Amino acid sequence: MNKILSLFFLIISSCGTRKLHVIADLPSSLKEASAIEKVENSNLLWTIEDSGNKNNIYGLDLKGNIVKDVDISNSSNIDWEDLTSDKQGNLYIGDFGNNSKNRDDFTIYKVSDLKANKTNAERINFVLPKGVKPKDFESFFLYKDFFYLFSKENKSSMVFKVPNEIGLHKATLLKKFNLEGKNHRITSAAISDNGKTIVLLNHNKLWEITGFKDDNFFKGNIQELKFDHNSQKEGICFKDAKTVYITDEKTKGDGGNLYEFKL
Repeated sequence: MNKILSLFFLIISSCGTRKLHVIADLPSSLKEASAIEKVENSNLLWTIEDSGNKNNIYGLDLKGNIVKDVDISNSSNIDWEDLTSDKQGNLYIGDFGNNSKNRDDFTIYKVSDLKANKTNAERINFVLPKGVKPKDFESFFLYKDFFYLFSKENKSSMVFKVPNEIGLHKATLLKKFNLEGKNHRITSAAISDNGKTIVLLNHNKLWEITGFKDDNFFKGNIQELKFDHNSQKEGICFKDAKTVYITDEKTKGDGGNLYEFKL
C-alpha cells in the first residue's frame, strides 16, 4: 500500500484532567467565534466568525472587549474556520470549512494591514489532490513557509501541505492518521513560536506534539491533555511556549469564554 495513504495508529500518553482558567467573557456580538490568534507587533488577540457571518476580523483585549474591527472588503465568508500568522505580522484566514462536502476549492486570505478599518486581502487558493474526496477543515498553522491543514473527521484524518504563496496550488497529502479511534475531530491547531510544539484542539481535550523533525509531526511525542469540562471549543493559539489561549462558542448559556491553559 502507498505509504502516503497508509493509516497511522498512534500511541498516545494521557494523564488525568486539567483545569481551564477563564480570563474573559467573549462579546455577545460574536455569535460564533471560530478562532483565536496572537499576531506579531499587535497587543490584541484576533478572532473571526464562521459561515453566515461578516467578512470581518476582530481584535480583542484580554478583557474580551472588541478594540479593533477590520472589514476585509474583497473577501467573502464562505466558511471561515481558523487563523494563523507569520513573524512579519501578517494574519491568515482559513476559508476552508466544508460541512456539506460540496466544495472543491478553498481559500486562505492573507491580511497585511490590521490598523485600517477596511482593507483588502491577498488570496492563496488550493484544491485537493486527484482522487481525494472533499474534506471539511477547521484547523491549520504556518510552519517553514507551508500551511498544514488537518481534516475534521470522526475516525482517521488527513494532514495536507500548501505553500504560502499567492496563487492557486494543489495540496500535498502527507499522512492519514488516527489519534483516538473515533471522535478525534480537530477544531483548531497552532504551533509555538519556536516551532517545537504543536497543539491540536478538540471539544474536551487537546493533543500536544513535541520531539518531531521537519514535518514528520506524528513521529514525535503525542500527549493527550484532557480538560475538566466539555464545550464547543474552536480556537487555540500560543500565549508562550508553555501556555495557550482557547476560545469556545456559547451554547445553551454555557461557554463563550477566553481561557488560558498550561501545557
